[in-house]
Amino acid sequence: MFPAEILLAYLVAVVLIVVAPGPDNVLVLSRGLSQGPLAAALSALGSGVGILVHTLAAALGLALVLQTSPLAFWLLKLAGGSYLLWLGWRAIRARGLISFCARDRQSYWRIFANGVMTNVLNPKVGLFVVAFIPQFVAVERGSVLLQMLVYGALFSAVTVTVFSVLGGFAARLSRWLSARPRVVAGVNVAAGLTFVSAGLSILALDNRR
Repeated sequence: MFPAEILLAYLVAVVLIVVAPGPDNVLVLSRGLSQGPLAAALSALGSGVGILVHTLAAALGLALVLQTSPLAFWLLKLAGGSYLLWLGWRAIRARGLISFCARDRQSYWRIFANGVMTNVLNPKVGLFVVAFIPQFVAVERGSVLLQMLVYGALFSAVTVTVFSVLGGFAARLSRWLSARPRVVAGVNVAAGLTFVSAGLSILALDNRR
């Protein structure tokens, strides 16, 4: 059902996709810098859960609703784009996305939930899953649903693993950054602009593409 050469090609493609800059890994890095490896891992786990949600939706055909219903797609992209814009505005205005102050620490539940929401509310991820995973699925290799779910689970596992490693490395920089408030402020602005640009790109997204 899963030929070795197909599986290897899929995993290589997934790794390249996961390490590409985006709001998910920026969020993970910010948690690693601010609260350490565990916080980064929980944020990464949230992103992984989000990918599973998109995969399940694609496997069950729910993602087709977003492609065929302008209203449903508009509502999701409004929610996702607005959420990312809000995160970006907070990071730029309050400079608190990456912070070493105790009062700015987030609960582990909130860190996980933010990871899930950043991914689930991003229609670009859902449309990408619909376009990407089926390229590795073949009817002659068995259940299409099972193949979709397995490939989605692998995508999720790779995301959690790579993001957790990146977040762990980021945590090692926290002591260096904590002594350089100007650098922290600049990193917060850069992270905020990443969220803003991602939010604007979602709001400009056309479900026909």
